[in-house]
Amino acid sequence: MPAETGEPAGAADLAGAAVPGRNRCVTPAVIRFVAGMVAGVLILLVLGAAPAQAAGYRYWSFWKWSDGAWAYQQQGPTVYVPPDGAVDGWRFAVSPDGGRNAARPGTAGDFAAVCGSTPEQQGRKRVAVVLDFGTAADAAGETPPEPRTDCAVVPTDANSAEVLASVAPPLRYSANGLLCAIAGYPRAGCGDQLGAGDRPSGGNVSAGASAAVRDGSSSGSGGPDLGVIGGAVLVAVVAAGAVWQVRRRR
Repeated sequence: MPAETGEPAGAADLAGAAVPGRNRCVTPAVIRFVAGMVAGVLILLVLGAAPAQAAGYRYWSFWKWSDGAWAYQQQGPTVYVPPDGAVDGWRFAVSPDGGRNAARPGTAGDFAAVCGSTPEQQGRKRVAVVLDFGTAADAAGETPPEPRTDCAVVPTDANSAEVLASVAPPLRYSANGLLCAIAGYPRAGCGDQLGAGDRPSGGNVSAGASAAVRDGSSSGSGGPDLGVIGGAVLVAVVAAGAVWQVRRRR
């Protein structure tokens, strides 16, 4: 009994089955203990499932016109081979990591308006290109050029990087293949991460943050934090073990 052993009542309750004559039902203290563990698990799972604070980056994102709207391009420009009549879109902007959340081109991808007056040629294809250089807020101390459209006439097997190079040189790439500049804009920087005061911090956006990479495809981030979820599972195991110990001792 608590009075005989000097053990605090709460601890005795927690191991209630070990005390002769105790009721075999789980005690209120155990119920409160387990409930607290479960609440902790739920809180950790909610926090783990929420996407982490996205970093801001300044870079060119790659889009395609599909079903009357801009769709984030899943393939890199050297992998994707647009068909005749396709529309490639490019937008320079400050965007969070994760590609799909990037700003879309502000001009609609109207193939007829861009390439309608360009005649078809045997063995070649026409691809409309929409370039949106962004706003003053996106600029890195430069004045962004006005948006423009071009009709690229290229070999039928040309990829989007070759399409772009045919209408908007010079292009500038980083050492790891990230597209840094289109038509020479911007003059410097490449996927700069933004710090306090909306200024470049000098970091480079990862290859997965934008489809504007020489090869491969990209995928957005923001999924659950597996480390946090693993911790939540550990808490759940501890809680289950506590209940099992209580039941075993009865």
